[in-house]
Amino acid sequence: MITFMTRPLTRALAALARVNDDALPDALAGLVRGGLPTGSLADADPTTLAAFRGRAEAELGTPWPQPLARNAARFHLDGNRIDWEHPAFARQHRLTRVAVLAAATGEEQWIDETLDGAIALCEQSSWCWPAHDDTLARHGSVLATVTDPYVDLGAGEAVGQLAWLDAIAGELVERRYPGFRARLAHEARTRVLDPFVARRDWRWIGEPGHVNNWNPWIHGNVIAAALQFLDGGERAHVLSLAIEGMDHYVAALPDDGAIDEGYAYWWNGACRLVEALDLIAHATGLDATGALTNVRETLAFPHRMHLGGEWFINVSDAQARQTDPQPWHALYRAAARIGARDAAEFAALHRDPARPAVAEVDGLGRAVRGIADPAWLAAGPGADPQPARVWLPSTQMLVVRDDDLAVATKGGHNAESHNHNDVGSVIVASGGVPVVVDAGRPTYDARTFSDARYELWMMQSEWHGVPFVNGRGQLPGASYAARDVAVGERSITMDLVGAYDVPGLASWIRTVTHDGSITIADSWELEGGAAEFRLLLAGSVELGAGSCTVTPVDGAPSVVIEWDGAAPARLVEQALEDPMLTRSWGARLTRLDIDVTGLSALTVRIAKDPS
Repeated sequence: MITFMTRPLTRALAALARVNDDALPDALAGLVRGGLPTGSLADADPTTLAAFRGRAEAELGTPWPQPLARNAARFHLDGNRIDWEHPAFARQHRLTRVAVLAAATGEEQWIDETLDGAIALCEQSSWCWPAHDDTLARHGSVLATVTDPYVDLGAGEAVGQLAWLDAIAGELVERRYPGFRARLAHEARTRVLDPFVARRDWRWIGEPGHVNNWNPWIHGNVIAAALQFLDGGERAHVLSLAIEGMDHYVAALPDDGAIDEGYAYWWNGACRLVEALDLIAHATGLDATGALTNVRETLAFPHRMHLGGEWFINVSDAQARQTDPQPWHALYRAAARIGARDAAEFAALHRDPARPAVAEVDGLGRAVRGIADPAWLAAGPGADPQPARVWLPSTQMLVVRDDDLAVATKGGHNAESHNHNDVGSVIVASGGVPVVVDAGRPTYDARTFSDARYELWMMQSEWHGVPFVNGRGQLPGASYAARDVAVGERSITMDLVGAYDVPGLASWIRTVTHDGSITIADSWELEGGAAEFRLLLAGSVELGAGSCTVTPVDGAPSVVIEWDGAAPARLVEQALEDPMLTRSWGARLTRLDIDVTGLSALTVRIAKDPS
């Protein structure tokens, strides 16, 4: 049975404030004591400032990126979303760079750049990303309805950026350009804060057990904007709504701290939550340690999912190779505060004094909090805990590893957030590099979160390491789930039959064991029909009789996969062009299909190549 946390934020905060839940807004009104915490950018990391300056100087005199209306409409016309998003994101990254430089140096050229970038953002018709806007359903328009703003991730990021910008550079810009700060406050109120209060049907608030990373991501930015642009009872009201909303996320966060959306989404889900707790602690003067302790297990999720180097266990829409920078300082700060040593050590592993302490792609708020945090700047060298065994009952994932091989086996169901049809799938890594893999996600388009989602091959069970029975793969939905899951110290057993709708299939029992080598032992009851055992492989694959040798990408040690030679096999190549896939796997993935028609059992063994 999965149990959930029993101390949501409103109760935790109310207890700390020694007030009743009903009095929380009044308590906040009395406790809120100022705007955003910024630290001193005079002591900002010089390596980061130098990197920001180099990129910003190269952009001086060039036009600011401009998202176009025709590209906003494309999502509704041909499904493309990136042609609008890329320039919109690039402009916000540039604004983050120059705002930090303006605050840190006071130089007029960066103050001028900050003005131009911020006002360009204010003049953008909508901060909502076109893929999220409900304007077509509500108003029949493929372009944003400026009189009815939709508060989504994009609107949250924009208002959060302007809040932090106002906190660090607002006075500087205002002295040179009077009226600047009033414009920021007006846009924040009109586009986000007023709609947030007026509409309470935001689907991303969710219900307990039915929420995703949008909840803490948006609420955290709303909190930042309320602290900076509102005051008095109005600010307290917005904060209380945001805290109440985040309670839905906290209530759905399982005791084991797992994120069913996958590792990559931890940074914009659970991590956004702990950052919001930082802001609440600053605003109220209360100690957030108790609330952070309640989410202690999720701080361990990143290192529990780590395979080695840039590689992580990826399920759902997460990518296996994490090349983008992440706000490791946020994890370090939260883990250090509550004494979560392994999590803090893992975060510190990613602090290299020779490299920037933060990245502008993480957003201005994250950049400001990390660039002048003395504890983060001094962190390191850190260590990788590499737990030998991890069991996450909420997602039914078992991870077992030794120095050579790691295996992750997933049960669960097919209605998880960012779901792939992957009940029973297996990921194997050699030397920290995946060799039996989950492809991950492609670049998002209109199909990704629509009824056409499972037309994408990466989402189908046919391209995961699960059986293909009588020409059928698994089906989406919560009812399509693993059954009778049993976990041992280094093994997991489950019945996959519940994930299929195949006449004549009575059971498909899978046991995955790591005892130095990895065995996948399947047995099944099937009346007639064909069946295939499948694995998706990354690297160079050489097929033999009853075996294949795989040399992973990144030069990791080769593995040999062996099975009963009486079961014939073939290799099916899947060419890759999408950069979301090629940056992990290169030009292709290869599927191993073992024909088990007429059999009732098969054992596959995966071991280091002895040659």
